[in-house]
Amino acid sequence: MNILFKKDTWQEIYYSLRNNKLRTFLTMIGVGWGMFLYVSLLGAAKGMENGFDKLFSGFATNSIFLWAQKTSIPYDGFPKGREVHLNLSDMEMLKRKVTAIDYISPQNARGSFTGTPGESMSRNGKNGTYSLTGDYSVGNKISEKKLIFGRYINDADVQGNKNVVVIGEEIYKNFFDAKKKEDPVGKQVNIKGIFFNVIGVFRVKKGGGFENDRTAFIPLSTYTKMYNAGEQIDMFAIVSKPNANVNGVEEDVKQVLKNKNKVSPEDTNAFGSFNLGKEFKKLTGFLTGMQLLTIIVGTLTILAGVIAISNILLITVKERTKEIGIRRALGAKPSEVRNQILLESVVITLSSGILGFMCGIFVLIILNVVTQNQDDFPFYNPTVNYGNVFGAMAVMVILGLIIGMIPAQRAVKIRPIEALRSE
Repeated sequence: MNILFKKDTWQEIYYSLRNNKLRTFLTMIGVGWGMFLYVSLLGAAKGMENGFDKLFSGFATNSIFLWAQKTSIPYDGFPKGREVHLNLSDMEMLKRKVTAIDYISPQNARGSFTGTPGESMSRNGKNGTYSLTGDYSVGNKISEKKLIFGRYINDADVQGNKNVVVIGEEIYKNFFDAKKKEDPVGKQVNIKGIFFNVIGVFRVKKGGGFENDRTAFIPLSTYTKMYNAGEQIDMFAIVSKPNANVNGVEEDVKQVLKNKNKVSPEDTNAFGSFNLGKEFKKLTGFLTGMQLLTIIVGTLTILAGVIAISNILLITVKERTKEIGIRRALGAKPSEVRNQILLESVVITLSSGILGFMCGIFVLIILNVVTQNQDDFPFYNPTVNYGNVFGAMAVMVILGLIIGMIPAQRAVKIRPIEALRSE
């Protein structure tokens, strides 16, 4: 392909494009717009994916939250409307019978999602009512707390029934001097007339998770003694093994609990649940679909633009019939004429693609700057895979070559005598 290294070749392409500025510009818009859509939409879809990953960071996304309600179907001599309960002993039974479970965290709570009133807390004359949750140390593996002071509850706290508490940032700001960044660790807070040593403070990011920073966590064993709850548990947070079917785990868990509590297998009301794994899978499927749709739309738009380039080159060949005839008469080979037209097609296509790519990257940079500190909006670091972009560029050039063959072959078929006679 010596034609690539000839100065005359590039001068001819330059003059051809310069003499048809408006036509060349309008032709380039199609391919450039296709590449712009491909880059900007693919990057935006990735930004949403990154945003949701950031939003759910620290969460076990293959988890199920399960609680007991009332039966809706009479069964085995029991009437409908019977209350069923979860017990601490159910935890070992579930782990034994449902082998796809990775770990379980039992929780008891006041306030928050339970519908019960919160608990009164105080310190140095300052009062407030906040949610109170009894938890195991494993609970932090399911929903990891971002600690700004201290640590979370550990196994020794639970086994020793210790009066220790991890408080949310809002509680910390009420009871301690947040402006001076007072360290609350080791200091006491009164909860229901009992003094608890603060061992940690956590922060909840805006728009993130099921918790809030108006919640305090204490060992489940301590909570049980405070409220004389015995073996009864409000909720189980269950995490399935990495490769397990989360929906299957949910059904198996409910079936085991139904058998134990003599509940009809068809009763869908006895145990309520929220399957985070199922919802997260829907979300990731939606984002994958968005990326696939972006690739299809961008590719089809690029294809339409390349076809437009072919049509314009056909017109150009017709207008340059006499010029091509002169070149042929002076000894230009058919392959040289063909390669000249193909090279014009590739130059226009590649230039359009690069321009569209640059505009797309510019838009992504603006989006990143605008959404950088928007923690409540699931959008973060919109990027594109350069492998995909270079792949699209390669496909674009190949399409330019293939479709450019139409006007190139037409140029080759022009006979010098007929061309010289044309006006």
